[in-house]
Amino acid sequence: QARLVESGGGMVQSGGSLRLSCVASGFTYTASWMRWWRQTPGKERAFIAEISQGGWSTNYANAVKGRFTITRDDAKTTMYLQMNNLKPEDTGLYVCQFGENWGQGTQVTVSS
Repeated sequence: QARLVESGGGMVQSGGSLRLSCVASGFTYTASWMRWWRQTPGKERAFIAEISQGGWSTNYANAVKGRFTITRDDAKTTMYLQMNNLKPEDTGLYVCQFGENWGQGTQVTVSS
């Protein structure tokens, strides 16, 4: 019954911005970190960003550092990914992960 639901994806031009959300519910396992991943057809799943419980610590993939910001609202069981200055290489299915739980993803497409 654990569930992660992402939203906020879409199609934007290079340099545009999107804000992704991931709402969690029904968890029965303990996990501190939440993460964003990007899935691209024909490529290995790529780590994007992670945030600790309470938001006290964050880490980013080098490719998105300085452009993306991960935040978390534990009271709302929601994490966010603010994506600025988007590039075509950011295109992919963005999936949130919490422990062993994974969302279905929200598609982000960045055109030139």
